[in-house]
Parts: sequence; C-alpha cells; structure tokens
Amino acid sequence: MPIDSFVALLGSKGGPAIRPGSSMPTSNLLCINQQKIVVDCGLGVTRGLVDQNMQLKELSIIFITHLHSDHYLELGPLIHTAWTAGLKNKVDVWGPDGLQQYWDNFMVSMQADINLRIADEGRPDLRGLVNIHVTDEGRVIESNGLTVDAMRVQHPPLVDCFALSFKSTGLHVVFSGDTAPLDALADWAAGCDLLIHEAMLEEALPALFARIGNTDDRLMKHWMRSHTFAHDAAKLANRSMAGALALTHLIPSDDPAFGETDWKKAVQPHWQGKLHVGQDGLLIPLTPKDIESKL
Repeated sequence: MPIDSFVALLGSKGGPAIRPGSSMPTSNLLCINQQKIVVDCGLGVTRGLVDQNMQLKELSIIFITHLHSDHYLELGPLIHTAWTAGLKNKVDVWGPDGLQQYWDNFMVSMQADINLRIADEGRPDLRGLVNIHVTDEGRVIESNGLTVDAMRVQHPPLVDCFALSFKSTGLHVVFSGDTAPLDALADWAAGCDLLIHEAMLEEALPALFARIGNTDDRLMKHWMRSHTFAHDAAKLANRSMAGALALTHLIPSDDPAFGETDWKKAVQPHWQGKLHVGQDGLLIPLTPKDIESKL
C-alpha cells in the first residue's frame, strides 16, 4: 500500500565533504497533503529524489534553511535536471536573503546550455519558471491546506538560518535546521508529530577533526557553538513532547567506529520515545494511526 504522507531523509550527513563509504549531505523530501516539498538541496538531492520514485518534473516547492553549501549546493542542478526531465510548471523556492544571487549566477553559468535547449528542443525558458522568495520569521505559506512557519535559530556566524514547521491534515512536522541547542525551539515545536533535529556525537568529534586534517581549531569551535549534541536534541524532543524524534545532519556519519548503537546510547537517558537515526533514503511514514497511538 503506498504511503500518502512521509519524510524521506535523502541525505543525512552533516557537512559538505564526502568520502568513500560516507553518506550524502543534507536533503529531505516531505510528502504531506499530497504535496511534495524538498527541504534543503545538498549534494545528491537529485539522485535521492529519483530513488524515492519522484518524477522530477513534479518539482514545485523547495525550502533552503540556510546558505551553507551542504544545504544548497545542488539547488541549481536539481532544478535544471528537472527541466530536462519535462518540468514546465512554476517552482517556488524559499530561502534566506542571498539565494536569489546564487540562482541568478547559476542561470548565467548555464545560459549557453539553456539557450541551446530552448532553440533546439523547444523547451520553455527555465529562467521564467523559478520564483525565489526570501524567508523570514513567522508565517511563510498558508495555502491549499498547508501552513509553513519559520523560526530563526542559532547557527553562527550565519544569522539567517531557520527551523521550519509544516502543518497539514492533522500532521505537524518540524525541521530544526542547523542550530545550537535552543530552548525556544522546544516551545515552538510543542506537540509536533515528528521532530527532525540535527545531531553530533560528542565522543566522535576528536577523531573526525583529526581525519579532516586541513583546518585549525576554528572548525571545532564552530561545531561547539553552532550545532547540537545528540543528547541535547533528545532533551529538546522530550520537552516539546514530540511524537517521534529523527536525528539527521549527523556529525560524524561516516566513521566505522561509531554506529547506530552509539547514537541510541547517547539519546536513551533523555528520550524513550520513537527514534529514527538518520541514514540516506530512510523513509519515515506519517499517518493518522501514528498520531492516534501518540495521544
């Protein structure tokens, strides 16, 4: 039986680098109220959507939480590839101030190919199909039974970084975005059916830092001030009384010395509810039955 509402974690890795055996950077597909919404477009998002049996020409709504490359590097290539796959409808993209510049420059970089395909293949002009909208705190969308709200989170040095709340047909899903632990997020996400929160594994960070090898202590300082340990994400999920918790944007996600058992161990003292530890392609169903079992 097909699942009507779900979240698919297309890319579950925190950070932009990929290595042999690693997962892919952040991207997600939310299917709710018969609407397919892409949340973040890290490297690999296009392949991830196809692997979820999505026809790329159905692309219509995209959200970018913030302007770090592991969240928007493949936005342009995704839309261009969807265009070559038959996209002819408008695509609305919401993201922080500065995203329009990225899109305009991508269009310039691809103008020779776009012009050629319009003339040679009869395609609509891609430059007229995409609308970039600037996200700010508060209500973002209220249309067709879908309500989307944004909350600014703490991810220095960036200021415009947003958690996103999606509500429709009795379902409530919250994406934390990249953020340090933020008490206000627990209240904002209160009662959600699924909280999707970024997470770091504290004991694994020294080995990851050594493996990267081409940076100074500023990277470790960034992790510590701008991201959330798994145990803190668990505490927040508990305070928000979420129906389920999904850990994603995992730091690290590709160290064979640390696996799902370690993430569960970090979470268990603070969260005994339903837990999903992120991996690429993980599909999390959202159904009324799940909601009823929570109440």
